Amino acid sequence: MHTSPLIGLGLVLAAAPCFAQAVVGSSAGALEITPVASGLDEPWGLAFLPNGSFLVTERGGAIKLFPSAGSEPVLLDGGPSVEVDGQGGLLDILVPADFETSREVWLTYAATGSAGAVTAVGRGVLSADGSRLDGFETVFSIPEGASGGRHFGSRLVEAADGTLFLTVGDRGTGPDGMEAQDPMRGEGKVIHLTRDGQPATTVDGALPGVFSWGHRNPQGAALDLEGRLLTTEHGAQGGDELNAPQVGRNYGWPVITFGENYGGGRIGEGTEKAGMEQPLHYWDPSIAPSGLVVYSGKLIPKWRGDILFGSLNSDFLGRLDPDTPGPTGFAEERISSAETGRVRDVVEAPDGSIWFLSVTNEAAYRIAPAK
Repeated sequence: MHTSPLIGLGLVLAAAPCFAQAVVGSSAGALEITPVASGLDEPWGLAFLPNGSFLVTERGGAIKLFPSAGSEPVLLDGGPSVEVDGQGGLLDILVPADFETSREVWLTYAATGSAGAVTAVGRGVLSADGSRLDGFETVFSIPEGASGGRHFGSRLVEAADGTLFLTVGDRGTGPDGMEAQDPMRGEGKVIHLTRDGQPATTVDGALPGVFSWGHRNPQGAALDLEGRLLTTEHGAQGGDELNAPQVGRNYGWPVITFGENYGGGRIGEGTEKAGMEQPLHYWDPSIAPSGLVVYSGKLIPKWRGDILFGSLNSDFLGRLDPDTPGPTGFAEERISSAETGRVRDVVEAPDGSIWFLSVTNEAAYRIAPAK
């Protein structure tokens, strides 16, 4: 990792149309941004299969399998029924480490509950011909429903032991709603599950499976290189956070936050309170972080262990260096180009390149050192 703060790098060196290859500057030198998939409709999640093909989810419910970069996709049959409302719909996708034997594909989505929409997670088996998900089943959903289409989360991360972390938003109840503070409810939580959807963590006084609480809307989650879970979550007006959730800990929303109400006005009791955790990093004003990966350094050794994330409202791909302090946590770099409009997901490909989804451009892109 580098040892000096790098704020606001990543100026575009060559203006280009959205689907032409672009070159941008960065702390690691010139990087090429290459389109790898186009014509996407509200893309949400991206995951690679062991053979190098990749899957993309679209919020409206489509699951697309791309045999290679630039290829025409296969539209998979057999996915879940989803509730498409506001921010709800088909959300994240996970290909587990044992895919070559299990052929499982995991999805998160907004599902219809008895009292409104809920965040759910399920799995199916990718058919041998790659055309469908067989036997798809919901393995877990939070027990409460809510009206409206806000703050579902939701990212899905596989831990080293094969268990799963699911992030769940507070469902948009606002600063006066305390569901995220109630350990016996599912909203505003990180949930820890076994592969059969059973609780992998039990905390006294909490709903079985609840790992941590006090989260607002976590739309980024990943393991760092030591296997520690990291999450990013949206604040209100300001106060987006990077956290490292630990079992049984309370991350504050809506009692403490670095943000304020939309239009102004204090939320809760301030920025700190005994028994509530502080973020590793926060953003004010908000950037609406979405997607998260901790980079291996395979193609860009200088960035090994750094945290890469997208922004939904400021149109950039960001990088945090945990080894270098910054004014709100860590030193930050922002890479911005015509391609980085509303970045929804960020992943590392098997070859060490960095891929991201742009909602604005309805496309997926690959970043690698310029040749």
